[in-house]
Amino acid sequence: MASASPSWVILGRVAKVSAADADLPPGADLSLALPAPPRVALLTIPPRIFPGQTTSDNFPSVLTVDRSGLLLLHASQSPAAGPAVIDLPGRQEVCWRPFVAGYFVLDSKSASAFPLPNPERIMNPGRLGLIASHEGAGRYMVAELQPIAGGEQADLLCFSSQSGQWDRKTVAYPLPSRSRPLTPNGVVSHSGRLWWVDLSWGLITCDPFADAPVLSFVPLPPRKALKYGEDCAVLDKYCRVAVSRGKLRFVDMYKNRSSFGSAQISVWTLADPDSTEWTLEYEATFSEIFNDVSFKATRLTRQLPVLALIHPRDPDVVYFFLDRHLFSVDVPDRRVVQCELYELVEELSGKSIATRFVHAWRLPPALRSAADAVLEKENAEGNQEIVDAAASQLAKLKLKSVAATRLSPSGVG
Repeated sequence: MASASPSWVILGRVAKVSAADADLPPGADLSLALPAPPRVALLTIPPRIFPGQTTSDNFPSVLTVDRSGLLLLHASQSPAAGPAVIDLPGRQEVCWRPFVAGYFVLDSKSASAFPLPNPERIMNPGRLGLIASHEGAGRYMVAELQPIAGGEQADLLCFSSQSGQWDRKTVAYPLPSRSRPLTPNGVVSHSGRLWWVDLSWGLITCDPFADAPVLSFVPLPPRKALKYGEDCAVLDKYCRVAVSRGKLRFVDMYKNRSSFGSAQISVWTLADPDSTEWTLEYEATFSEIFNDVSFKATRLTRQLPVLALIHPRDPDVVYFFLDRHLFSVDVPDRRVVQCELYELVEELSGKSIATRFVHAWRLPPALRSAADAVLEKENAEGNQEIVDAAASQLAKLKLKSVAATRLSPSGVG
Protein backbone atom coordinates (compact mmCIF):
# COMPACT_ATOMS: atom_id res chain seq x y z
CA MET A 1 0.00 0.00 0.00
CA ALA A 2 1.30 3.48 -0.84
CA SER A 3 2.27 5.80 1.97
CA ALA A 4 -0.02 8.69 2.85
CA SER A 5 0.60 11.84 0.82
CA PRO A 6 2.62 14.44 2.74
CA SER A 7 0.80 17.55 3.88
CA TRP A 8 4.06 19.05 5.12
CA VAL A 9 7.80 18.98 4.52
CA ILE A 10 11.01 19.61 6.42
CA LEU A 11 12.40 22.63 4.58
CA GLY A 12 16.10 23.37 4.86
CA ARG A 13 16.67 26.93 6.02
CA VAL A 14 19.59 27.56 3.65
CA ALA A 15 18.68 27.90 -0.02
CA LYS A 16 20.76 26.54 -2.86
CA VAL A 17 21.90 29.04 -5.49
CA SER A 18 21.69 27.73 -9.05
CA ALA A 19 24.56 28.26 -11.46
CA ALA A 20 22.34 30.30 -13.77
CA ASP A 21 18.71 31.27 -14.30
CA ALA A 22 18.54 28.61 -16.99
CA ASP A 23 18.68 25.96 -14.26
CA LEU A 24 15.18 27.01 -13.14
CA PRO A 25 11.87 26.66 -14.99
CA PRO A 26 11.32 29.48 -17.53
CA GLY A 27 10.24 32.68 -15.81
CA ALA A 28 10.58 31.22 -12.32
CA ASP A 29 12.33 32.96 -9.43
CA LEU A 30 12.63 29.74 -7.47
CA SER A 31 12.15 26.00 -7.49
CA LEU A 32 11.37 23.55 -4.71
CA ALA A 33 12.27 19.90 -4.22
CA LEU A 34 9.63 18.49 -1.87
CA PRO A 35 10.43 14.97 -0.65
CA ALA A 36 8.40 13.53 2.19
CA PRO A 37 9.79 13.68 5.75
CA PRO A 38 12.22 12.76 7.16
CA ARG A 39 14.09 13.81 4.02
CA VAL A 40 14.87 17.53 3.78
CA ALA A 41 13.16 19.70 1.16
CA LEU A 42 15.31 22.23 -0.68
CA LEU A 43 14.67 25.73 -2.03
CA THR A 44 16.70 26.77 -5.08
CA ILE A 45 17.05 30.42 -6.14
CA PRO A 46 18.86 32.11 -9.05
CA PRO A 47 22.03 34.21 -8.69
CA ARG A 48 20.06 37.40 -9.42
CA ILE A 49 18.46 36.96 -5.98
CA PHE A 50 21.70 35.99 -4.24
CA PRO A 51 24.53 37.29 -6.46
CA GLY A 52 27.39 36.55 -4.07
CA GLN A 53 29.35 33.44 -3.20
CA THR A 54 27.66 31.15 -0.69
CA THR A 55 29.90 30.60 2.34
CA SER A 56 29.43 29.36 5.88
CA ASP A 57 29.11 32.99 7.01
CA ASN A 58 27.04 34.40 4.15
CA PHE A 59 24.21 32.38 2.68
CA PRO A 60 20.58 32.87 1.59
CA SER A 61 18.37 31.97 4.52
CA VAL A 62 14.65 31.23 4.82
CA LEU A 63 13.63 33.20 7.91
CA THR A 64 10.07 31.94 8.18
CA VAL A 65 7.45 29.90 6.34
CA ASP A 66 3.69 30.28 6.14
CA ARG A 67 0.89 27.83 5.34
CA SER A 68 -0.30 30.21 2.64
CA GLY A 69 2.76 29.23 0.61
CA LEU A 70 4.74 32.39 1.35
CA LEU A 71 8.39 32.28 2.44
CA LEU A 72 10.51 35.12 3.81
CA LEU A 73 14.08 35.03 2.50
CA HIS A 74 17.15 36.95 3.68
CA ALA A 75 19.70 37.21 0.86
CA SER A 76 22.70 39.54 0.92
CA GLN A 77 23.15 41.53 -2.30
CA SER A 78 26.81 42.57 -2.22
CA PRO A 79 29.68 43.39 0.16
CA ALA A 80 29.12 46.73 1.87
CA ALA A 81 31.25 49.59 0.53
CA GLY A 82 30.94 51.56 3.76
CA PRO A 83 28.76 52.16 6.81
CA ALA A 84 24.98 52.28 6.42
CA VAL A 85 23.44 55.65 7.25
CA ILE A 86 19.84 55.57 8.48
CA ASP A 87 18.11 58.94 8.61
CA LEU A 88 14.44 58.56 9.49
CA PRO A 89 12.10 60.54 11.75
CA GLY A 90 12.97 59.49 15.28
CA ARG A 91 15.83 57.26 14.16
CA GLN A 92 19.23 58.49 13.05
CA GLU A 93 22.16 56.13 13.20
CA VAL A 94 25.25 54.91 11.43
CA CYS A 95 25.97 51.19 11.53
CA TRP A 96 28.42 48.85 9.89
CA ARG A 97 27.19 45.72 8.20
CA PRO A 98 29.53 43.54 6.14
CA PHE A 99 26.93 43.01 3.40
CA VAL A 100 24.16 44.99 1.77
CA ALA A 101 21.02 43.23 2.95
CA GLY A 102 18.20 42.01 0.77
CA TYR A 103 14.84 40.57 1.82
CA PHE A 104 12.36 38.79 -0.45
CA VAL A 105 8.85 37.48 -0.03
CA LEU A 106 8.68 34.28 -2.09
CA ASP A 107 5.38 32.96 -3.37
CA SER A 108 5.96 29.25 -3.75
CA LYS A 109 2.70 28.76 -5.67
CA SER A 110 3.62 31.17 -8.47
CA ALA A 111 7.41 30.68 -8.10
CA SER A 112 7.83 34.45 -7.85
CA ALA A 113 10.00 36.68 -5.63
CA PHE A 114 9.14 40.17 -4.40
CA PRO A 115 12.03 42.28 -3.03
CA LEU A 116 11.11 44.28 0.07
CA PRO A 117 11.93 47.97 -0.42
CA ASN A 118 14.33 49.91 1.81
CA PRO A 119 15.93 46.85 3.45
CA GLU A 120 18.26 49.12 5.44
CA ARG A 121 15.32 49.87 7.75
CA ILE A 122 15.44 46.29 9.06
CA MET A 123 17.69 46.03 12.11
CA ASN A 124 17.78 42.30 12.91
CA PRO A 125 16.55 39.48 10.64
CA GLY A 126 16.06 37.32 13.73
CA ARG A 127 13.15 39.57 14.73
CA LEU A 128 11.53 39.65 11.30
CA GLY A 129 8.31 37.72 10.79
CA LEU A 130 5.70 37.16 8.10
CA ILE A 131 1.98 36.55 8.48
CA ALA A 132 -0.69 36.04 5.82
CA SER A 133 -3.89 38.06 6.15
CA HIS A 134 -7.04 36.21 7.17
CA GLU A 135 -8.72 38.08 4.30
CA GLY A 136 -6.73 36.00 1.82
CA ALA A 137 -6.20 37.34 -1.70
CA GLY A 138 -2.45 36.94 -1.23
CA ARG A 139 -2.25 39.75 1.31
CA TYR A 140 0.40 39.59 4.00
CA MET A 141 2.37 41.61 6.52
CA VAL A 142 6.09 41.54 7.24
CA ALA A 143 6.96 42.95 10.66
CA GLU A 144 10.06 43.49 12.77
CA LEU A 145 9.92 44.26 16.48
CA GLN A 146 12.53 46.92 17.26
CA PRO A 147 12.87 47.48 21.03
CA ILE A 148 14.28 50.87 21.98
CA ALA A 149 17.26 50.44 24.30
CA GLY A 150 16.50 51.69 27.80
CA GLY A 151 12.98 52.76 26.87
CA GLU A 152 9.44 51.69 27.66
CA GLN A 153 8.40 51.70 24.02
CA ALA A 154 9.31 49.81 20.87
CA ASP A 155 8.89 50.29 17.16
CA LEU A 156 6.91 47.79 15.15
CA LEU A 157 8.18 48.15 11.59
CA CYS A 158 5.50 46.79 9.26
CA PHE A 159 5.41 46.23 5.52
CA SER A 160 1.93 45.71 4.09
CA SER A 161 1.49 44.00 0.74
CA GLN A 162 -1.67 46.05 0.30
CA SER A 163 0.01 49.45 0.63
CA GLY A 164 3.42 48.38 -0.66
CA GLN A 165 5.04 50.56 1.99
CA TRP A 166 6.70 50.36 5.39
CA ASP A 167 4.84 51.78 8.38
CA ARG A 168 6.38 52.35 11.79
CA LYS A 169 4.02 51.85 14.73
CA THR A 170 5.10 52.91 18.21
CA VAL A 171 3.96 50.40 20.83
CA ALA A 172 4.28 50.02 24.59
CA TYR A 173 7.02 47.50 25.37
CA PRO A 174 5.94 44.95 28.03
CA LEU A 175 9.44 44.04 29.25
CA PRO A 176 12.13 45.89 31.22
CA SER A 177 14.43 46.65 28.28
CA ARG A 178 16.89 48.43 30.55
CA SER A 179 17.80 45.21 32.32
CA ARG A 180 17.47 42.69 29.52
CA PRO A 181 17.13 42.86 25.72
CA LEU A 182 15.08 40.35 23.78
CA THR A 183 17.17 37.53 22.30
CA PRO A 184 16.15 37.04 18.64
CA ASN A 185 15.32 33.34 18.36
CA GLY A 186 12.89 33.66 15.48
CA VAL A 187 9.27 34.63 14.86
CA VAL A 188 6.24 32.32 14.70
CA SER A 189 2.90 33.04 13.02
CA HIS A 190 -0.07 31.66 14.97
CA SER A 191 -3.70 32.51 15.66
CA GLY A 192 -3.63 35.72 13.63
CA ARG A 193 -0.58 37.04 15.47
CA LEU A 194 3.18 37.12 15.32
CA TRP A 195 5.13 35.67 18.24
CA TRP A 196 8.70 36.84 18.84
CA VAL A 197 10.59 34.03 20.56
CA ASP A 198 13.31 34.33 23.20
CA LEU A 199 14.20 30.76 24.19
CA SER A 200 15.69 31.96 27.47
CA TRP A 201 12.77 34.09 28.63
CA GLY A 202 9.46 33.93 26.78
CA LEU A 203 7.42 35.24 23.87
CA ILE A 204 6.12 38.66 22.86
CA THR A 205 3.01 38.66 20.70
CA CYS A 206 0.67 41.03 18.88
CA ASP A 207 -1.56 41.39 15.85
CA PRO A 208 0.51 43.43 13.38
CA PHE A 209 -2.58 44.15 11.25
CA ALA A 210 -4.15 46.17 14.08
CA ASP A 211 -4.11 49.94 13.74
CA ALA A 212 -2.76 50.18 17.29
CA PRO A 213 -1.05 46.86 18.10
CA VAL A 214 -0.74 45.87 21.75
CA LEU A 215 2.26 43.77 22.77
CA SER A 216 1.81 41.13 25.45
CA PHE A 217 4.37 38.85 27.08
CA VAL A 218 4.05 35.11 27.62
CA PRO A 219 6.75 33.73 29.93
CA LEU A 220 8.19 30.27 29.41
CA PRO A 221 6.82 27.46 31.60
CA PRO A 222 7.77 27.48 35.31
CA ARG A 223 11.50 27.18 36.04
CA LYS A 224 12.41 27.31 32.33
CA ALA A 225 13.55 30.95 32.20
CA LEU A 226 17.32 31.48 32.21
CA LYS A 227 19.65 34.32 33.03
CA TYR A 228 20.31 36.68 30.15
CA GLY A 229 23.05 35.31 27.90
CA GLU A 230 23.13 31.90 29.60
CA ASP A 231 24.28 29.38 26.99
CA CYS A 232 22.61 31.48 24.28
CA ALA A 233 24.84 29.89 21.64
CA VAL A 234 23.43 26.40 22.25
CA LEU A 235 19.82 26.98 23.29
CA ASP A 236 18.51 26.38 19.78
CA LYS A 237 20.09 22.94 19.84
CA TYR A 238 17.83 21.86 22.68
CA CYS A 239 14.73 24.11 22.71
CA ARG A 240 12.11 25.17 20.18
CA VAL A 241 8.78 27.00 20.08
CA ALA A 242 6.54 25.94 17.18
CA VAL A 243 2.94 25.25 16.21
CA SER A 244 1.64 21.69 16.22
CA ARG A 245 -1.98 20.69 15.72
CA GLY A 246 -3.04 24.32 15.92
CA LYS A 247 -1.42 25.12 19.27
CA LEU A 248 1.88 26.62 20.38
CA ARG A 249 4.32 24.07 21.80
CA PHE A 250 7.53 24.52 23.75
CA VAL A 251 9.91 21.59 23.30
CA ASP A 252 12.63 21.51 25.94
CA MET A 253 15.79 19.42 26.30
CA TYR A 254 18.12 22.05 27.78
CA LYS A 255 19.61 20.76 31.06
CA ASN A 256 16.35 18.88 31.42
CA ARG A 257 16.68 16.02 33.88
CA SER A 258 14.25 13.55 35.39
CA SER A 259 13.98 13.01 39.14
CA PHE A 260 16.56 10.24 38.69
CA GLY A 261 19.00 12.54 36.88
CA SER A 262 18.42 11.18 33.37
CA ALA A 263 18.38 13.52 30.36
CA GLN A 264 14.82 13.93 29.15
CA ILE A 265 12.59 15.78 26.71
CA SER A 266 9.47 17.70 27.72
CA VAL A 267 6.70 19.14 25.57
CA TRP A 268 4.51 21.97 26.88
CA THR A 269 1.35 23.40 25.29
CA LEU A 270 -0.09 26.91 25.30
CA ALA A 271 -3.67 25.85 24.64
CA ASP A 272 -5.11 29.37 24.68
CA PRO A 273 -3.23 32.11 22.80
CA ASP A 274 -4.73 34.65 25.22
CA SER A 275 -3.34 32.78 28.23
CA THR A 276 0.10 32.71 29.83
CA GLU A 277 -0.35 29.23 31.30
CA TRP A 278 1.54 26.32 29.76
CA THR A 279 0.44 22.71 30.25
CA LEU A 280 2.97 19.88 30.42
CA GLU A 281 1.86 17.33 27.81
CA TYR A 282 4.45 14.62 28.34
CA GLU A 283 8.04 13.81 29.28
CA ALA A 284 10.35 10.94 28.41
CA THR A 285 13.95 10.17 29.23
CA PHE A 286 16.38 9.42 26.44
CA SER A 287 17.38 6.24 28.24
CA GLU A 288 13.85 4.97 27.70
CA ILE A 289 13.99 5.92 24.02
CA PHE A 290 17.45 4.39 23.53
CA ASN A 291 16.38 1.14 25.19
CA ASP A 292 13.46 0.63 22.83
CA VAL A 293 13.97 -1.94 20.08
CA SER A 294 13.07 0.65 17.44
CA PHE A 295 16.04 2.85 18.38
CA LYS A 296 18.39 -0.13 18.52
CA ALA A 297 17.36 -1.00 14.96
CA THR A 298 18.63 2.39 13.73
CA ARG A 299 22.19 1.61 14.95
CA LEU A 300 22.60 5.24 16.00
CA THR A 301 24.88 6.06 18.92
CA ARG A 302 23.39 6.40 22.38
CA GLN A 303 24.14 10.08 22.90
CA LEU A 304 22.01 13.16 23.42
CA PRO A 305 20.73 14.22 19.99
CA VAL A 306 20.13 17.75 18.74
CA LEU A 307 16.52 18.86 18.57
CA ALA A 308 15.24 19.45 15.02
CA LEU A 309 11.50 20.13 15.13
CA ILE A 310 8.08 18.98 16.28
CA HIS A 311 5.66 17.40 13.82
CA PRO A 312 3.24 20.19 12.78
CA ARG A 313 0.22 17.87 12.86
CA ASP A 314 1.11 15.37 15.58
CA PRO A 315 2.57 16.88 18.78
CA ASP A 316 3.55 13.42 20.02
CA VAL A 317 6.22 13.15 17.30
CA VAL A 318 9.52 15.03 17.62
CA TYR A 319 12.45 15.00 15.16
CA PHE A 320 16.13 14.92 16.12
CA PHE A 321 19.57 15.18 14.49
CA LEU A 322 22.11 12.48 15.34
CA ASP A 323 25.02 10.91 13.43
CA ARG A 324 24.08 12.71 10.18
CA HIS A 325 20.59 11.24 10.48
CA LEU A 326 17.18 12.79 11.04
CA PHE A 327 15.01 10.52 13.13
CA SER A 328 11.55 10.97 14.59
CA VAL A 329 10.26 9.61 17.87
CA ASP A 330 6.74 9.08 19.12
CA VAL A 331 7.77 10.39 22.51
CA PRO A 332 4.88 9.11 24.66
CA ASP A 333 5.49 5.63 23.19
CA ARG A 334 9.32 6.00 23.35
CA ARG A 335 9.34 4.60 19.80
CA VAL A 336 11.37 5.63 16.74
CA VAL A 337 9.04 6.20 13.79
CA GLN A 338 11.43 7.23 11.01
CA CYS A 339 15.17 7.46 10.46
CA GLU A 340 17.11 8.59 7.41
CA LEU A 341 20.33 10.34 6.41
CA TYR A 342 19.78 14.05 5.88
CA GLU A 343 21.38 16.41 3.39
CA LEU A 344 21.71 20.18 3.76
CA VAL A 345 23.42 22.73 1.54
CA GLU A 346 27.11 21.79 1.32
CA GLU A 347 28.38 25.07 2.78
CA LEU A 348 26.80 24.13 6.12
CA SER A 349 28.65 20.84 6.39
CA GLY A 350 31.13 22.28 8.87
CA LYS A 351 28.57 24.19 10.93
CA SER A 352 27.14 22.92 14.18
CA ILE A 353 23.61 21.73 13.44
CA ALA A 354 20.68 23.29 15.31
CA THR A 355 16.91 23.66 15.12
CA ARG A 356 17.25 26.92 13.17
CA PHE A 357 18.48 25.05 10.08
CA VAL A 358 15.10 23.43 9.33
CA HIS A 359 11.46 24.52 9.17
CA ALA A 360 8.37 22.36 9.54
CA TRP A 361 6.29 23.70 6.65
CA ARG A 362 2.65 22.77 6.14
CA LEU A 363 2.11 22.96 2.41
CA PRO A 364 -0.68 24.86 0.66
CA PRO A 365 -2.93 22.69 -1.55
CA ALA A 366 -1.19 23.83 -4.73
CA LEU A 367 2.12 22.40 -3.52
CA ARG A 368 0.76 19.22 -2.03
CA SER A 369 0.13 17.89 -5.51
CA ALA A 370 3.78 18.44 -6.41
CA ALA A 371 4.90 16.67 -3.25
CA ASP A 372 2.43 13.86 -3.93
CA ALA A 373 3.99 13.27 -7.35
CA VAL A 374 7.41 12.84 -5.77
CA LEU A 375 6.04 10.47 -3.15
CA GLU A 376 4.15 8.39 -5.70
CA LYS A 377 7.36 8.00 -7.71
CA GLU A 378 9.21 6.87 -4.58
CA ASN A 379 6.44 4.40 -3.73
CA ALA A 380 6.44 3.00 -7.27
CA GLU A 381 10.19 2.50 -7.29
CA GLY A 382 10.25 1.20 -3.73
CA ASN A 383 13.18 1.28 -1.38
CA GLN A 384 14.20 -2.33 -1.05
CA GLU A 385 17.56 -1.50 0.49
CA ILE A 386 15.93 0.13 3.51
CA VAL A 387 13.40 -2.67 3.83
CA ASP A 388 16.08 -5.36 3.71
CA ALA A 389 18.34 -3.60 6.21
CA ALA A 390 15.51 -3.06 8.67
CA ALA A 391 14.31 -6.64 8.34
CA SER A 392 17.82 -7.96 8.89
CA GLN A 393 18.33 -5.90 12.01
CA LEU A 394 14.97 -6.83 13.48
CA ALA A 395 15.72 -10.48 12.83
CA LYS A 396 18.94 -10.16 14.80
CA LEU A 397 16.94 -8.75 17.67
CA LYS A 398 14.64 -11.80 17.44
CA LEU A 399 11.48 -9.80 16.92
CA LYS A 400 8.97 -12.37 15.80
CA SER A 401 6.94 -11.63 12.69
CA VAL A 402 8.13 -8.02 12.45
CA ALA A 403 10.75 -8.81 9.82
CA ALA A 404 8.03 -10.15 7.54
CA THR A 405 6.04 -6.93 7.79
CA ARG A 406 6.24 -4.50 4.92
CA LEU A 407 8.01 -1.42 6.23
CA SER A 408 7.19 2.10 5.10
CA PRO A 409 10.05 4.66 4.88
CA SER A 410 7.69 7.48 5.84
CA GLY A 411 5.71 6.33 8.84
CA VAL A 412 4.06 9.68 9.62
CA GLY A 413 2.53 11.74 6.82
